[in-house]
Amino acid sequence: MTTTGPDIVELDRIAVHESLRVVGLARETDWERDTPCAGWTLRRLVAHMAAQHHGFAAAARGAGHEEAYWREPEDMSDPARTYRGAATTVLAAFAEPGVGEREFVLSGLGGGFPGRVAVGFHFIDYVVHAWDVAATLGVGLDLPGHVLEAGLAVARRVPTDPAGRGASFAFASALQVTAGADSLEEALRLLGRDPEKWPLSN
Repeated sequence: MTTTGPDIVELDRIAVHESLRVVGLARETDWERDTPCAGWTLRRLVAHMAAQHHGFAAAARGAGHEEAYWREPEDMSDPARTYRGAATTVLAAFAEPGVGEREFVLSGLGGGFPGRVAVGFHFIDYVVHAWDVAATLGVGLDLPGHVLEAGLAVARRVPTDPAGRGASFAFASALQVTAGADSLEEALRLLGRDPEKWPLSN
């Protein structure tokens, strides 16, 4: 699950920064809103996003097998602040020299993932989760075309076997891609999101 063109770490950095921007738009009254992740409020989604950042940062530093790093934060009284801290942690870990050549162990997926592949997993997660937050808030998503095209390339490589999709997995079952779909819409549909149900503002 690698990409061509711009470095995957740089693509991931752009996606994470956009997720930071949209999370920062949430107001106190927004945290209990429903999200495109069925059964999750915005507060719960951001807790999950923060936990994944900490887990991937630990994996980049050789500690991905330690379950404690993957647990959702207990204190979500200030979700935006908690999320900023987690994002800072993963961006710093991925910026370390040679991260793309390291071997990552990822909770629930095991070990032996080359760094570039593991960062690719994280990258597509945060393209999609940035959209999840934007869709929840009804605001626009600002990701460059080359980032969305790279995200689609990764999304096309995610297995569509129903046995690995659904409520207990990272992505819901793939949806049919509509004719004329742009890169973001196609990626979202491949990963089980329906952008027609969650329109963004322009």
